[in-house]
Amino acid sequence: MAKHVLSVLVENKPGVLARIAGLFSRRGFNINSLAVGETERPEISRMTVLVDAEDAPIEQITKQLNKLVEVLKVVELDPESAVERRIILVKVRTEPSTRSNILETAHLFRARIVDVAPDSVTIEGTGRVDKLEALLANLEPYGVKELVQSGMVAIGRGPRSITDRAARH
Repeated sequence: MAKHVLSVLVENKPGVLARIAGLFSRRGFNINSLAVGETERPEISRMTVLVDAEDAPIEQITKQLNKLVEVLKVVELDPESAVERRIILVKVRTEPSTRSNILETAHLFRARIVDVAPDSVTIEGTGRVDKLEALLANLEPYGVKELVQSGMVAIGRGPRSITDRAARH
């Protein structure tokens, strides 16, 4: 199965997220990543959904999404023509002898130290999945105490905006 990134513009109303997640669930699709937030227009939210599916079923889901009243626009984003990012917060065990190595590793990946405690540091990393996986692989030997990550957010490259087109509906 291939990974597909769907950008779904919806009316910012209660229950919309549940209906859309239910649509995927009823068809047996597992959502790998889901991020939702308001757009530049408070009455519209953008859902970025990462799902594993064959091409034909993803086309079916897109058609089903478009039938929902609250859905304004559905676009499948091509990874080559989109900017994709995730954020992770990772708490790493530190000792006096390893702290400088951990800080250097964070710096190499352009990650930020957001909290320092006597026996741990919390690092914020932002980027593509492959970059964040490499950061985690480099931090793993020190002892990852805790990890939290956001869903993927993505936007098409260039001047075109799907929000502008959805506003006309």
